Amino acid sequence: MEFTCTVDINAPIEKVVELFENPDNLHEWQDGYRSFEHMSGTEGAIGAKSKLIYDRLELIETIIRNELPHEFKATYEHKHMVNTMSCRFSELDTEKTRLEQEIHYTKFNGFMIKLMAKLFPRMFKKQVQKWLNQFKAFVERENS
Repeated sequence: MEFTCTVDINAPIEKVVELFENPDNLHEWQDGYRSFEHMSGTEGAIGAKSKLIYDRLELIETIIRNELPHEFKATYEHKHMVNTMSCRFSELDTEKTRLEQEIHYTKFNGFMIKLMAKLFPRMFKKQVQKWLNQFKAFVERENS
C-alpha cells in the first residue's frame, strides 16, 4: 500500500526542518508519543537506529537517507507492519514550505492488520494527514 500526504506550512524551510528533526518535538504533533531512544549508529546519519515509543506501540526507525533540509527517508518496523516514509521539504517562498510525506507499507504481519489494510486503507492515510496537519499547527505556533 502506498500513498502521499501534503501540507503547506507558513514558515521558512529552515524553521520547519529544525522543528522536524528534533525528536523532543514529536509529542507536539504525534498523538500518544512518549519517548525516543537512540539505539545505534551516529544520530541522524544513514543506518542509525532508534526506538520510538507510543502509548500503544513501539517502532524501530532506521534512517535510509538524510539530505535535510530537502529530504529525509526512513523505515519503521513494528511487529505487525513495516513501512518506509520519505519526507520532502520544498520552499514555496521565503515564508512558506511544503512538506510531502510518501508512505509505502511493505509488510503486514497478522490477519487483523492485513484485513484492516485491505478494507480500510484510507484509515492509514487519514492518520498521516492528521499528524501533518498537527505538525503544521505546531510549526506555525512556534514561528509566530
